[in-house]
Amino acid sequence: MKQLLITTTLIAAAALVACGKKEEAAPAPAPAPAAAAPAPAAELPELKVAIDPTYEPFTFKTPDGKPTGFDVDIAEAICNEIKRKCTYVEQVWDSMIPGLQAKKYDVIVSSMTITDERLQVVDFSDKYYFTPSRIVVKKETPYTDNASLKGKKIGVLKGSTQEKYALGELKTVGANIVPYEAQDQVYLDIKSGRLDGTVADQVEVNGGFLSKPEGAGYGFVGPVLDDPKYFGTGVGVAMRKGETELKTAVNNAIKTIRSNGVYDTVAKKYFDFDVYGK
Repeated sequence: MKQLLITTTLIAAAALVACGKKEEAAPAPAPAPAAAAPAPAAELPELKVAIDPTYEPFTFKTPDGKPTGFDVDIAEAICNEIKRKCTYVEQVWDSMIPGLQAKKYDVIVSSMTITDERLQVVDFSDKYYFTPSRIVVKKETPYTDNASLKGKKIGVLKGSTQEKYALGELKTVGANIVPYEAQDQVYLDIKSGRLDGTVADQVEVNGGFLSKPEGAGYGFVGPVLDDPKYFGTGVGVAMRKGETELKTAVNNAIKTIRSNGVYDTVAKKYFDFDVYGK
């Protein structure tokens, strides 16, 4: 990092004494070296963070286009602990891991679930939250089990754990599974009548759809979905394999913000329950 140095000027003075003799003043003592000023935040080493800002309340944009949400606030808290500056890179969901491997960014902090399949190609930090998923359809839809959704068009986020579940458990009983690049596109097509429902994170679909006017008339059916076979063991920070130093730093940061109250402060901005989960 660059350092700002404060320079001083030695001042010499000459004085005339009583007999007209010229006498030179002794040189002033050299000042102690000035302490280096801390580097501004803009000069901290950059950490490029991939996000998919279509996943309210976890990752979305303010009206002026600024990234925000629980994931973003957690990323900022981690960056603060590891003395890095978060810089956000927007990426469509199903290209997240390929972009990481291509070194377009350093980490993914965008509600990516830790699964055995993903662990084959990337590393993860410890989890920083866990929430289950649910099926959402019109409230008047008859439902006794997944076979009740035969013939229904169910939109899912492409490359997500919810897509994996829908293909494994709903398509096999006759539902038509339609993948989308972004979850907010799913909600637009539900509203327009092109879809009958979705499988989505329970918290996200509540905040991003059900609690809004366009979600009126829709609701959850079936049980809470949290089978590790599909939904993994929680959400973590994804990074390239072999980056042990970064992984250790991020894990330590997560432990610190969990213990010093920062995590709880962030979580309470968005949730009225324990989002860290089981």
